Amino acid sequence: MILRGGCHCGALTVELETEAPEALPLRECQCTFCRRHGALNTVDPNGHVRIVADKSALVRYRFALGTADFFVCARCGVYVGCVIDDAFATLNVRALAEAARFTQPARPMDWSAENADERRARRRKSWTPATVEERA
Repeated sequence: MILRGGCHCGALTVELETEAPEALPLRECQCTFCRRHGALNTVDPNGHVRIVADKSALVRYRFALGTADFFVCARCGVYVGCVIDDAFATLNVRALAEAARFTQPARPMDWSAENADERRARRRKSWTPATVEERA
């Protein structure tokens, strides 16, 4: 099945292809970025994420170890997900139209003890394969 969503103004759209969204883990990252955005993220190593963004509206924000791009809409401010190497993603389920399908309890996560190499390796292993398209 494909779940669709995106930012508030529609400049960033997301699609999550997954078999069973109700079974996916929900994570509440404890970093200040995710906490301030109220992010509730999920991954599916067997699924696929597609992000399509208006180039003029896409902000790729990096902080801390600088290992990934946090995708934020420059027009409406919504955080839709985080991407590494434009090949793997974690998705903010609150950006999905069917976010209510994700009913399992969220698990607080703290990865602050990882170094940059450990973080990249974990993400490549456990995040959802992704495609990123930027349109003019």
